[in-house]
Amino acid sequence: MSATPASVTPATSPAKAGPLAGLRIFDLTRILAGPTCTQLLGDLGADVIKIERPGEGDDTRKWGPPFLHHSDGKGDDTAAYYLSSNRNKRSLTIDIASPEGQALARRIAATCDVFVENFKVGGLKKFGLDYETIRQVKPDMVYCSITGFGQTGPYAPRAGYDYLAQGLGGIMSLTGAPDGEPAKVGVGIADIMCGMYATTAILAALRHRDRTGEGQAIDVALLDTQVAWLTNEGCNYLLSGKVPKRQGSEHPNIVPYRVMPCADGHFILAVGNDAQFKRFCELGGQPELSADPRFTTNRARVENRQVLYPLLFEMTKRKTAAEWLAGLEKLGVPAGAVNDLKGVFEDPQVLHRGMKIAVDYPDSPRGTIDLIGNPVKMSRTPPTYRRPPPRMGQHSDEILREAGLSAEEIAALRAKGAV
Repeated sequence: MSATPASVTPATSPAKAGPLAGLRIFDLTRILAGPTCTQLLGDLGADVIKIERPGEGDDTRKWGPPFLHHSDGKGDDTAAYYLSSNRNKRSLTIDIASPEGQALARRIAATCDVFVENFKVGGLKKFGLDYETIRQVKPDMVYCSITGFGQTGPYAPRAGYDYLAQGLGGIMSLTGAPDGEPAKVGVGIADIMCGMYATTAILAALRHRDRTGEGQAIDVALLDTQVAWLTNEGCNYLLSGKVPKRQGSEHPNIVPYRVMPCADGHFILAVGNDAQFKRFCELGGQPELSADPRFTTNRARVENRQVLYPLLFEMTKRKTAAEWLAGLEKLGVPAGAVNDLKGVFEDPQVLHRGMKIAVDYPDSPRGTIDLIGNPVKMSRTPPTYRRPPPRMGQHSDEILREAGLSAEEIAALRAKGAV
């Protein structure tokens, strides 16, 4: 990959194999949950074959602005949304609605270890690409289905979207100002977490396959995974029977733990124990607050948060964010800035950790594009960035030749619109 500025982590050499090198993924997904899953597998070395509909491709290619304007002027420009979750993949166009396309899809799938799809329940059966059909051509296939509501249950036939999962799964009831309306998380977090759970399940199924030779079907749903990551708030309800309310940036079990006002904006305060609270009050010039029986312990502070926070706000407004952050860091009290995305991708820790990367992209005006890096750090087999997000159908001929098709066969499929 090309050289990049010091502030950007360059893409890793394609010669460096990842821990999943040798695995092949048949990726029949689009939008975000499925592509997130397959991008993670690709980052770890798997060969991901992204199947796209000829002339249309992944819906997110058009979900802009912003768009990457192709320097060659050929084809539609590509939305940043698509670029966010499709690196380390090769694109093969197949019209699975045609008999020729269906046969070709099964032929390619038979060469793969994992099949990932996010069609509506039963949607692939009519194309002969459902689990029962695929296992006939590849008995040890790990077949992962990602849907909104799962393969079973009263909601199974419904189309699923991140927004619906956030609402039904409870996270919107916990997000937003106490006196405001329910708010969704600012990114498609239900989709992303579903993709991560799917990745974990696939790796576990591959471990089982390698031990036993058995493939299996995996059923992962947006709603299920959304409920799973309610974590402490979900258990708070199950234990107490009390329905949690929106608390803005506050924490239900720890005080003070929220965004705090200051002389020039806001900062985050994350006091984790009573000793930290005492040091915080001393820095603010009000040690008497930590000695007040209403606030001495975290339990007391939680019970008296409505009284305590106005007192703390008066104190924190006397210093700037920089003053608070510098002082609290010296005292070992957790605190942080509230960055916008410009601040995030200029932050020295974010840059040092390789969370901003540059990959070669010859179609872009400057020859590279910046993407978000993989957060996993591995000492022996780290994630690699071998391929930029592909143009639609960019690797069709290459993959078909690998599958043993002749130039004449490829030309015939293309003439029929099957690829």
